[in-house]
Amino acid sequence: MKIKNILIGCALLVSGWLAAQNDFRATIRDADSGEPLIGATVLIEALERGGTTDTTGTILLTDIPDGTHTFRFSYIGFEPQEQTFDLPLPARDPEPVIELHPAHEEMEQVTITSTRSTRSIADIPTRVEFIAGEELAEKGNMKPGDIRMLLNESTGIQTQQTSATSYNSSIRIQGLDGKYTQLLRDGMPLYSGFSGGLSLMQIAPLDLKQVEVIKGASSTLYGGGAIAGLVNLITKTPGEEEELSFMLNGTSALGLDASGFYSEKYGNWGATVFASYNMGTPYDPADIGLTAIPEFDRFTLNPKLFVYFDDATKMHAGVNLVTEKRLGGNIAFAKGEEVADPYFEANETDRISTQFELDHGLGGTGRLQVKNSLNFYDRSIAIPNYAFGGRQFSSFSEANISWGGEQSEWITGLNLWTDRFTQSEGDPERDLGYSNATLGGFVQNTWNLAPLWTLESGFRLDYQNRYGWYALPRFSLMFDPASAWTFRLGGGLGYKTPTVFSEDAERLQFRNILPLDMGALKAEESAGANFDINHRMPLAPGLVMSSNVLFYYTRIADPLLLIPAGNLFEFTQPDGYVDTHGAEVNLKWSYGDLKLFVGYTYANVKEHYNGEASDFPLVAKHRLNNVLMYEKHDNFWIGLEAYYFSPQQLSDGTTGQAYWITGVMTEKKLGEHLSVYLNFENFLDTRQTAFDTIYTGDLSDPQFRDIYAPVDGFVVNGGFKWQL
Repeated sequence: MKIKNILIGCALLVSGWLAAQNDFRATIRDADSGEPLIGATVLIEALERGGTTDTTGTILLTDIPDGTHTFRFSYIGFEPQEQTFDLPLPARDPEPVIELHPAHEEMEQVTITSTRSTRSIADIPTRVEFIAGEELAEKGNMKPGDIRMLLNESTGIQTQQTSATSYNSSIRIQGLDGKYTQLLRDGMPLYSGFSGGLSLMQIAPLDLKQVEVIKGASSTLYGGGAIAGLVNLITKTPGEEEELSFMLNGTSALGLDASGFYSEKYGNWGATVFASYNMGTPYDPADIGLTAIPEFDRFTLNPKLFVYFDDATKMHAGVNLVTEKRLGGNIAFAKGEEVADPYFEANETDRISTQFELDHGLGGTGRLQVKNSLNFYDRSIAIPNYAFGGRQFSSFSEANISWGGEQSEWITGLNLWTDRFTQSEGDPERDLGYSNATLGGFVQNTWNLAPLWTLESGFRLDYQNRYGWYALPRFSLMFDPASAWTFRLGGGLGYKTPTVFSEDAERLQFRNILPLDMGALKAEESAGANFDINHRMPLAPGLVMSSNVLFYYTRIADPLLLIPAGNLFEFTQPDGYVDTHGAEVNLKWSYGDLKLFVGYTYANVKEHYNGEASDFPLVAKHRLNNVLMYEKHDNFWIGLEAYYFSPQQLSDGTTGQAYWITGVMTEKKLGEHLSVYLNFENFLDTRQTAFDTIYTGDLSDPQFRDIYAPVDGFVVNGGFKWQL
């Protein structure tokens, strides 16, 4: 009897267990064509169960227990999708049909060059943000003549206008001055010191493949100057197919941008050529008699030659030429009219830079890389009764060797910077000329120290000819416990040698500035750390949310300040420090053809002098970025933008007003090669001149206040793009 009862109990347990197992059947299709996807992958990561679709695009998974499960559907060339199902499915529900969208250009394999690693962006311990593909094209539509807006619309980055009439601007990362950010082109420093002036306004984006941003100390590979971070502009290289593209853009402010790019590979060699012409007309939307947009004419030419000697060795060399004339100030004078005692600001610049890089395989995974850039920059600035000008010649040379495999990667090398500025105009009794050289050696290792842990560590030793030795360690640690979660922790040291070429000096057109007292000044030294969390979570069928939260802190000791000294200005280092701490939050929701991006920046930047703390000027403590995008692949897209800036402390002790900037951007493809676009930038016409002043005094001798909000207001731009 007991045996019979035991057998009955076992039978009941087995039948209950069998009843708790479910079959899951679904069909996976191309969202555009409706065709079944053969060989698509379905994975339940938590159960380590999966399979592929048959010739009808159907998948059948058996013996799945009751409960809520997340399924990941993927197929090569298509955007992966995650959906959550409660099993067992209701009996009356139809069989699920999963529609995958063809991958955007932005979903292609992204190679990050700034970290010098062969790993994918998801496997790099250093936090890297990038703008590429369609996102880069969309931002380029708004401002085809420069990269100012492209950067300003990124979380944690603010472009600060330093001139009310010439439109000159600098980059601020996490609220710190632009001098603490390195701006690179293909990993080479082309825009620093005097040549950093007007740089954001003289870089057209059409030949850019992607933009990479690393926030926080990035000293190991690029030197101590990257205290706040670095921005690396990566240009296009020849692909397997020929590329020929043109863009023509016009604005309601009577601006014109015309650009062309050509790329082709011919067997063992290739070439790219980028050319652009950018023109601005004097524009005064506030009708105050001053240019919000100056008159300018700029020509850019950038040819590059690529040689592929064999599978192991390749080389490229190029030259970048930029020439520009820019005139702002009195609107009538800028238009060529006769004006008595006008105020004006005239800039003439010539920029010539060369780039060379040789990459050679050493057998196995080893590689030798040699690179060099030479940069010549000539600029003159003229205002009434004063002119300043000079020539800067700088160079960068590097040799590095990398090796390793999946478990560990190494890179070590030497680099040399030289920088010489010769003043040609200005007060000869206050010559701002200088000559500097920095020799540095570095080593960096990326190591899978445990199955879920990756460590990237680096050390750099620099010798600066005027200020001596600097040791710069850095680390980044990544914990990757699951496909939906990633944690990163990093930190490092940095330094910045004193320079007269800062935002404050630029605002004064370098007038009445005393030369640096080399014997009394020392380098600014920094320490910083950051921690970020990435998470991807399906909220409902077809609805996925991705999030990233970053916390950061940076402290800069002995900051260099420009202060009045009678009728002159001098750079000093008061006893104290500047620090910045805050957070960045990036959220993205995707549902079919709709995407919503929300970004929030909290930047608390303080000056600490003589035991007292005060807000650092021209920092929006709170910023909010919102972009809603509707996009039909390869057909049409429309986006709505809204950006909020909280009140900013100004250098005169007052506080600026909070404001919103809104915009609408659209693009429509007309056939395979042609597309047209139309954008309404700042359609609420937010202008500082509408709610605050930008200068005091007389129009012939204006004393400019800080520019913390747009001055150009509502501008419509549109044009067409043609690509072969």
